[in-house]
Amino acid sequence: MPKSLDEYAEWLANRDLLWPMPPAPVAAKATPYLKPLPNIRGVVWNLYGTLLTISEGQLLHRHPQQLPMQIALDKTIKEFNMWNSMSRKPGAPWEYFLHKYDETVDRFAMGGTKKRGQAPEVNSTEIWRTMIGRLQQKDYQFDASFYGSLDDFCEKVAYFFHSCLQGTAAAPGASQALEAVSESGRTQGLLSDAQSFSYTQMLRALRLQGKLRAPENLFAPNCLALSYRVGFRKPSQVLFDTSVQQFEKLGIPAKNVLYISSRIRDDLGVAKKLGMKTALFAGDKSSLDASAEDLKDSAIKPDRLIVELSQIEKILSIS
Repeated sequence: MPKSLDEYAEWLANRDLLWPMPPAPVAAKATPYLKPLPNIRGVVWNLYGTLLTISEGQLLHRHPQQLPMQIALDKTIKEFNMWNSMSRKPGAPWEYFLHKYDETVDRFAMGGTKKRGQAPEVNSTEIWRTMIGRLQQKDYQFDASFYGSLDDFCEKVAYFFHSCLQGTAAAPGASQALEAVSESGRTQGLLSDAQSFSYTQMLRALRLQGKLRAPENLFAPNCLALSYRVGFRKPSQVLFDTSVQQFEKLGIPAKNVLYISSRIRDDLGVAKKLGMKTALFAGDKSSLDASAEDLKDSAIKPDRLIVELSQIEKILSIS
């Protein structure tokens, strides 16, 4: 029986492998504003940079520095025995692979919509399906009894590559905050730039903070607006529209939903224009994107500001 992505992630975690670590979060100099917000029936979270700390503050397809890309690609090539099916070119295997990887990412990025304000998402699993498809032309094979179908295998390769590229961990107090909101009876969801492996990555990190209730009891399965599913990433309004519509189908209008993120102009600001209540999370400088001008602009200024995720309880009058 092939391993599920969750089982594969657990199997990887039990191996003696070295992974990049995220930097310890450093709170910005900000004054929390925690006045209770009435009539909040739903809470939707940004994932990377809010619930999860991550190096560089957000999930990347390409690291701005070459060395992390070199390390991640080199580990991926070795882990999945790709070298024998690669074209022999001068230089290290990762250099040739990086060139092909960049070409693939650019092709997918340019293949999206050209409409103003819409940013197409690049699906990491599809990137690796293309890369592995080239290898299969030279008789590359993988263990389907362990990894599953080609799509399942590509998703696991994507998970491995991104785990090698960027370190992630649950933000301090994340599991406590999620449990508190869930126990209060409010509907909880995600609105985030994310990949198909992101949900697994998040749950694994949260469980390291302690016992966690079943995911279906923590998040409403129909309130997960994730960019890889929608096909667009922030600040594309279609991603935010998707979240609003998901809550509306449960009878919760946008005005009764609180969205929490660490970015204002291209994130909280868009949600606020659609009628959501918003809260800025200023608990990690690496992911914080909020200027003094943003905080003065009434059109996008967040309704509340927190520096610790546990402070959501005061905004919702949970404690």
